[in-house]
Amino acid sequence: MSGRSEVVHIGCYTAQSGGRGTGVLAARRDPASGALTPLGTVALTASPSFLARHPTLPVLYAVNELPDGEVSAWRVGPDGELTPLGSRPTGGAEPCHLAVVPTGGHLVAANYGGGSVAVFPLDRQGVPGERSDLVVHEGHGPDPDRQERAHAHMVSPDPGSGPLLAVDLGTDSVYRYDLDAATGRLVPRAPRVRTVAGAGPRHLARHPDGRRCFLVGELDATVTGYELTTDGSLHQRSRVDASGRPGHVQPSEVAVRPDGRFLYVANRGVGTIAVFDLRGQQPELTAEVDTDGEWPRHFALIGEHLYVADERADMVRVFRVDPDSGVPAVVGEPVPVPSPTCVLPGAAVVIV
Repeated sequence: MSGRSEVVHIGCYTAQSGGRGTGVLAARRDPASGALTPLGTVALTASPSFLARHPTLPVLYAVNELPDGEVSAWRVGPDGELTPLGSRPTGGAEPCHLAVVPTGGHLVAANYGGGSVAVFPLDRQGVPGERSDLVVHEGHGPDPDRQERAHAHMVSPDPGSGPLLAVDLGTDSVYRYDLDAATGRLVPRAPRVRTVAGAGPRHLARHPDGRRCFLVGELDATVTGYELTTDGSLHQRSRVDASGRPGHVQPSEVAVRPDGRFLYVANRGVGTIAVFDLRGQQPELTAEVDTDGEWPRHFALIGEHLYVADERADMVRVFRVDPDSGVPAVVGEPVPVPSPTCVLPGAAVVIV
């Protein structure tokens, strides 16, 4: 019997960061049912809290979110197995996000603890070389506990020719950089975009139209919509609450559905996925679905399904997304995964 499935990879926190995972986990995904079948740990590595893939090569990257941060790389085999390609220090503490630029020539990482952005050249096999740049952010925000200094939380390369956006929770800012491909250095575009004071921006999602993006505030539980111009400028167009639920709300991941009709936000504390309709003048909250956990740290939209990694509930929850309403509905039982922090879609494979 033959068919098509997909191997996804799941990042986690390990004991070095107070977690219960052991490294990068692989799971086989059934595109029809959405079911995940865990395949076990395929890379023993410390706190691979965020994962990314090379755009053209079978290479997977992870941040190692440690006091002395690193990025690690592996070649991906046909069944999701990982062969080490090497690790590099990020030059800062607790890297929490990374991305490969669309050309595939560089890897960029955000050091949360170090408040900095690191750049690594990639060779033709996707192996990271020595760090080519490290840009350190300066400043602080009004929250003395979370914004005592800069805390870079996300790097978002432009899928076209625009600048890279670096989201910094500690300074309430989105920084814009041009990457010099020849030198691997970041050239700042001034001025940086400042959010509402105390917003604590965490992650942003680009709309497929290339003209909009949406930024979640981890500290003030908001979603801010921006017009994104060709020169990388961000002009605020909307600002709404990330959740309609009472209680402590701490948004984490945000994503726009590929057809551009709906925006999804994971809300820690209340344990929900909020659904916003994007077809009006501003995002409209149309549904908020319980995840049956408290701490949905990350999610991935893959085909008709949504996969939610709940860090504290030790599970990945599977939902089917209604194509018309955009509302997710639970499918099956939770998939046990220790301290999951990231779900990374994979390439389709043929099973014979």
